[in-house]
Amino acid sequence: MPVRRQARGERRIGDILDATLALFAELGYDRTSTNAIAARAGMSPGSLYQYFPNKEAIAEALSQRLLDQLRAAHAAAFDQASAASLPLPELVSRVVDPLVAFNVANPGAKTLFGTAAMPAALSAGSRPLHDAVTGRVAALIRARFPGLPDPDVNRAAMVAVQIVAALMGPIVAAEGRERAALVAELKRALVGYLAGSGGSDPAA
Repeated sequence: MPVRRQARGERRIGDILDATLALFAELGYDRTSTNAIAARAGMSPGSLYQYFPNKEAIAEALSQRLLDQLRAAHAAAFDQASAASLPLPELVSRVVDPLVAFNVANPGAKTLFGTAAMPAALSAGSRPLHDAVTGRVAALIRARFPGLPDPDVNRAAMVAVQIVAALMGPIVAAEGRERAALVAELKRALVGYLAGSGGSDPAA
């Protein structure tokens, strides 16, 4: 019986996180309430509070779930061993393509992932997601441009992530040929920026 209760509890938590992700995509963080999350998840607000004390806690749990998915999606893309040898356009594609696929599959993720200037109430839950991506991009840049000073590496990583964040919303909202065109523009912007910020590209 305890095992069955645990499995049911895990399913209910999954329902809450799925509902929250959908509402974040539709309404954004500020306009999403715990009452709306409970209604979308098919439960009473009281039942929801058995699992999460507030919206910030739900956002934190959702961020962790998305972070785990993002790590899996980028396991190959962020392979530093190959970063220095790939042509820059190919490297950018390897990073961008799984990120686009992840955001298209999880349209509400853009509320949690993207900008460094998150609402204060959401920072604790969303910061690990943002920092993990920025840190891994920095590691790729460092591997590709080993002579680049750390402050320049960190700045380039932050700007690259912001370029992706700025275009990810329109990419997710678009469909078909328009989405493909926007993805191509994103890649072109990243290649141009990284080639210029890194100096002489060893694998250009």
